[in-house]
Amino acid sequence: MLSGFSSYLPEDLLTVWDNLEFLIRILMAALLGLMIGLERSRRQKDAGIRTHCIIAVTSATIMILSKYAFMDIASVDGLRSADPARIAAQVVSGISFLGAGVIFKDRNSSSIKGLTTAAGMWATSAVGLAVGAGLYWLGVIETAVVVISQTVLHRFPVANDAVSTQELCIRMADTPEMYRCVQAFIERHGGRVEHSDTIRKDDVLEMKMTVRCQEPITQEESMALMAENKDIFRISV
Repeated sequence: MLSGFSSYLPEDLLTVWDNLEFLIRILMAALLGLMIGLERSRRQKDAGIRTHCIIAVTSATIMILSKYAFMDIASVDGLRSADPARIAAQVVSGISFLGAGVIFKDRNSSSIKGLTTAAGMWATSAVGLAVGAGLYWLGVIETAVVVISQTVLHRFPVANDAVSTQELCIRMADTPEMYRCVQAFIERHGGRVEHSDTIRKDDVLEMKMTVRCQEPITQEESMALMAENKDIFRISV
């Protein structure tokens, strides 16, 4: 294979078939990362297909590098003096920086968003490491478990996953009847107001609320509420 000025190069110990095996591992990692990213992308998350694909490919490459980059050192002293895990181990902690970038806290409520996407990125890095190490079935099994669990748990949400957080902005007449109407509208969706910002100007009341609902408030429902009540001047969800 390729050689340089020194005879102590890993490439001297690798054949064409070895590098072909590396190519297969990287391509397979890309495919599995794409499958996980596709599920996230379909839910319109910031970290989608490209992000997960790059994470998987890079993790696989780092794992290959960690395992085979020091073969020349082992051949010199006759012992396995290099630790094959020390580079790959940094992926586990290094991926945390990427994961932290997709986690954020809503300033108007106590809800934290992006945890599932960050966990998915962490799982994708593990898929890349597994495939890079040559454990193909392990990578396939983890990909299947991650994608299936994400799909099933989104389709059948439980506990806090069954509750959605929404921002509701209403501009209406400052009357007790309209206030009760809005409260009833929120209660019909099993909602609870977590945070509200109210401004009164003349006879108009502007309310910005963070609402946790068991059933999400749709745009059609908000438009219907506005059509039924002429004293509601503006509503956005």
